[in-house]
Amino acid sequence: MSHKLRSGFRVRYWRFGIVLAAALILGIIPVAASPLPELSVQVESDVATLRTWVLESPDQFRLDAPPDDAATAAEIAQLAEMSAARDDAALLQITYWNTGAPVFRWNQIALDAMLKRAVPAPAAYRHLALLHAAIYDATVAAWDSKYAYNRPRPSVFDPSLQTAITNPSSPSYPSEYAVTAGAASAVLGWLFPDSASSFADKAQEAVNSRLLAGVEYPSDVEAGLALGRQVAELVIARGETDGFNAKWTGSVPTEPGHWTGENPAFPAAGTWQTWVLQSPDQFRPAPPPAYDSEQLVAEMDEVRAFERTPVTNATALFWEYGAGGRHVHWFWNDMANQLILGAGWANDPLLAARAYALTNIAGYDSVVACWDTKYAYWAMRPFQFDPEFKPLFTTPGHPSYPSAHSCLSMAPARVLAYLFPADSQRLMAIVDEIGEARIWGGIHFRSDIDAGQELGWNVGAAVIARATEDRVQ
Repeated sequence: MSHKLRSGFRVRYWRFGIVLAAALILGIIPVAASPLPELSVQVESDVATLRTWVLESPDQFRLDAPPDDAATAAEIAQLAEMSAARDDAALLQITYWNTGAPVFRWNQIALDAMLKRAVPAPAAYRHLALLHAAIYDATVAAWDSKYAYNRPRPSVFDPSLQTAITNPSSPSYPSEYAVTAGAASAVLGWLFPDSASSFADKAQEAVNSRLLAGVEYPSDVEAGLALGRQVAELVIARGETDGFNAKWTGSVPTEPGHWTGENPAFPAAGTWQTWVLQSPDQFRPAPPPAYDSEQLVAEMDEVRAFERTPVTNATALFWEYGAGGRHVHWFWNDMANQLILGAGWANDPLLAARAYALTNIAGYDSVVACWDTKYAYWAMRPFQFDPEFKPLFTTPGHPSYPSAHSCLSMAPARVLAYLFPADSQRLMAIVDEIGEARIWGGIHFRSDIDAGQELGWNVGAAVIARATEDRVQ
């Protein structure tokens, strides 16, 4: 396959991983340093300077002081009764919710809910961005109250209390698992009201597991649930006005050379409210090659001339159906799961919540930027350029330029490469394969891929720039 039509951009982002790896080897970036050490849960003095997504400040909802020693002693007695009654079912419940950081199971629950409903990627990334903004802000708010009061864990207050797991290395009040459960169950219940009671039940199960484990007080989980729900209310208010439900009033163009079809997918998505981008068109690329240009003719020749094999077909089908339009958000969140757990952030609720928020906000803002461009230009697909050409599978129902899969993969991949630089080359290689697979499947031109990757790269860069300013100076 000829690569003459590749832009210099593909080479530039491929080199990103190589340069970063070289910097690590040469000591320009200390190998032993955490990418984001300033957010460790061990550091309590600067919580007030953390930037949030919907909260005006970390102490906006600072809780009242926890119960006094007399009330605490009564709570210890309650926990002792629960610990004495632990059975195998209780231990399984504790193990389930204690796996990973508090955000881990709720990310999984959200993804399962969306996969079950076959939610398309544009909507799914929107939902995940809202969910994880709520969880992160609620976690920051929890840390503000934790270090405002420094309540010892129950078994520290009374060493005779037997815990089922090791105490987390942070103050007890409020519960970090409860604040996550409160925020997540409220946002998910709003997004999927038919399952709101199920999410509420899961939240109660999550907090009960902490009481059964003996690592938090009843008042910790009660305060945490309430705090998480307060933050969720702000996120839900944002979601109700983000333009997601706006009705499209435009029309499909009829001029030669444009995408044609009925019911274009998410035609108003390019108008949705962004989290980081100043406007949906902030990084809008230049127009695609004209339909009657020599460049597009050459790009069509490349698509047409590609010799499909069982291997390329399997790869193209995977990136369409296994991790495509209704699964791309699942793929990059699963990648985030692997990297977060591998980095040992399971014991660092702030870092884990931040990573999921940045990854999904990058995915969502790339959706808005990508769809803004798609419906600004209405570029035709290969099968529309050459009606005799047959793609490997049905082409998605929206314009070709830029490639959505490239946009929606590059943005989260770049953020993850920033958070986990040791994996940057692997992540960029995945994005490169995704782009090639769209050529192999016959649904995109080379310029679609290049523009999508560059747009996603720019969105990811904007999210990273926001991330580096997490501490207000």
